[in-house]
Amino acid sequence: MKPLLRSLARLGLLLALSVLALQIYFAARIAMMAWTAPQSTSFERSEAWRLAVEKHEIAWSQQWVDGDGLSRQLKRAVIASEDASFVDHSGVDWDALEKAWEKNQRAQILADKRSAQLSAKAVKSQNTAKPLATSVMPQAKIVGGSTITQQLAKNLFLSGERHLLRKGQEFLITFMLEGLLGKERILDIYLNHVEWGEGVFGAQAAARHYFRVNANQLSSSQAARLAVMLPAPKRFEKRPSSPYVLSRAATIEARMPAVELP
Repeated sequence: MKPLLRSLARLGLLLALSVLALQIYFAARIAMMAWTAPQSTSFERSEAWRLAVEKHEIAWSQQWVDGDGLSRQLKRAVIASEDASFVDHSGVDWDALEKAWEKNQRAQILADKRSAQLSAKAVKSQNTAKPLATSVMPQAKIVGGSTITQQLAKNLFLSGERHLLRKGQEFLITFMLEGLLGKERILDIYLNHVEWGEGVFGAQAAARHYFRVNANQLSSSQAARLAVMLPAPKRFEKRPSSPYVLSRAATIEARMPAVELP
């Protein structure tokens, strides 16, 4: 029994040391970003691999520009759209997370109720021998409450999987980013690496792709339209001037003057 306990203790110690080493690695990488721009992110590398496998080519557009090369209008638009309390929170907006959790719970209840109704109809159809059209069981739409810093943490180092361990690691990296980098640097890195379409990464590539201007020349309306695309860039890039995009962009543009920049 004692040898087993000793083996388990050694295994636990090795696991703890491995976790600690991983955190030191993340902290060192983040500290370097205060002076050196990251060449790529985990998400970008996974996208490049996907394009290579699925399309056998990597159509890619990305160019780093320093803070002065980014439109202040774009910074205001992205903060207004993605993270209104960006300059105030310490990396995690707990109120936004709570609201997102409550909204997801309500959505799950509605989805479960709809699934039960469809199941009841299916059973009734079987009993009456009356055919029922095939229906896809509804799924609850997951709403996120992630801040800009959390999104950057995930894109830089993590996968898109959803589980508690990954979320916990996201929190740790988020606090490292906030502790080792200033808000302005966090925003610059985010805007230079966030996805704005398939193979379109960063503000400069997005500005050239959609408006044929540089990132520091974006107008307030153009910046607002780019900000609207961020939650689902691959969907919105098909119709970047759709009524929804224009309507949502007008709302964001109205909020932009009140946004505080870091």
